[in-house]
Amino acid sequence: MRKFLFLSLSLLLIATMAVACGAPPAPAPSAPAAGEQPAQAEQPAAAAPAASAGRVQIRWFVGLGTGSSEDQIPAQEAVIKRFNESQDRIELVAEFVPNASARDVLATQIASGSGPDIVGPVGWGGSNAFYGQYLDLTPLIEADGYDLTQFNPALVNMYQTEEGAQAGLPFAVFPAAVFYQTEMFDEAGLNYPPQKYGDKYIMPDGSEVDWNWDTLTELAKILTVDANGADATMPEFDATKIVQYGFIFQWQTHPNYIGTYLGGANSLLAPDGRTAQIPEGWLNGWKWWHSGMWGDQPFIPTGPVTQSPEFGSGNAFSSGKIAMAVVPSWYTCCIADAGQSWDLAVMPTDASGKVNSRIDADTFRILKDTKHPEEAFEVLKFLIGEGSLDLLAVYGGMPARTDDFDEWLATKQQQFPWVTNWDAFSAGLSYPDVPSAEAYVPNWSQVWDRVSALDSLMVNEKNLDLDAEAAKLQADLQAIFDAAQ
Repeated sequence: MRKFLFLSLSLLLIATMAVACGAPPAPAPSAPAAGEQPAQAEQPAAAAPAASAGRVQIRWFVGLGTGSSEDQIPAQEAVIKRFNESQDRIELVAEFVPNASARDVLATQIASGSGPDIVGPVGWGGSNAFYGQYLDLTPLIEADGYDLTQFNPALVNMYQTEEGAQAGLPFAVFPAAVFYQTEMFDEAGLNYPPQKYGDKYIMPDGSEVDWNWDTLTELAKILTVDANGADATMPEFDATKIVQYGFIFQWQTHPNYIGTYLGGANSLLAPDGRTAQIPEGWLNGWKWWHSGMWGDQPFIPTGPVTQSPEFGSGNAFSSGKIAMAVVPSWYTCCIADAGQSWDLAVMPTDASGKVNSRIDADTFRILKDTKHPEEAFEVLKFLIGEGSLDLLAVYGGMPARTDDFDEWLATKQQQFPWVTNWDAFSAGLSYPDVPSAEAYVPNWSQVWDRVSALDSLMVNEKNLDLDAEAAKLQADLQAIFDAAQ
């Protein structure tokens, strides 16, 4: 899922990928969301040139998410050139606007009636600023006979609104998986986590158990080791001298993410669209996370530990001192220092056997006020179709189209030849978070920031009454929602 305008950014992550990372004032970076980039020098958006004779001009607004960095522009211009040369009916032109000003520029254009036809790529968080402004693609898909079977059905469903509108189509996806260090498992005498969804975990005694969060917790404690070689399950374990931790949510510590992973896709807004709620599964997940850092058998690094140079100065798994991490696929951008013994496993299930995972995703959206919806849809099809691999190469995304996975995989295999289980990502496409952990709610950015404050407390405060904090959060969210009425 850059991203992340609404999220504070981890400069290391953003510099290398098309996903924005959050780094709150607290020591643990906030979760990345798809599609945002760091501030750039303010430049006015170039005025769109007049359309060539006989062609309908379609304006593509780039910058609300990734795409407006100088090094990304040539590849996008090449895709535009290919499209324009492929037919004689439509002229595609782009407006590259610095991310720092893109939201205001786009809002001004829309308000003045001069908005573009297409915006993107942009992730869930970035798109929320213009919620309700996107065209329902359903009539265009049906009239065109557009083939949706080229995508995993779960990815198509991600872009369906509560009203049943198809607000987008899949393009760049970033499914979550478990990154793990094989050498640490070998040293502890543990079998590796399952490679396929539905497989059991094999314990050292040969018994098979469900691959769920309880099993992951048990392994994480065994893989958490102090300076004397004792692990977190041993009486002699010294929690003040930990040199290796068993688990982390890498750049995924925003409570919305943790709640989704451990409690399932949900929302802080009740179904009535007005009432704040704290889902029970989310609160239980927050308690698990906090206890994993501050309990008697800690197996997750706290905020201060995560920010220490010994543990990667925020990029903890890449320090080579964390056995397992849950994070979307965009993390391959920033894992160079983790060594060459890490691999991928599937996500654990909850107690009922359900997989609760996440998919960050970027796509292009057509604005509902476009005067040329059919022509804009032709452009959209090209961007997510023939032009997609060239664009994904500069945006850093995994292709949503099933047939393009092998080409993406070949690149990753060349980059990380020791990794054996890239299928953990492709299989993860069947488990999106619907609604997204970044799904729109009224006054979305204020809500996101208020919940981020809970993240700061959890990673920094040992003596924290999470029931009381949840009650405060709910009251604050209610006030934010009420202000939006």
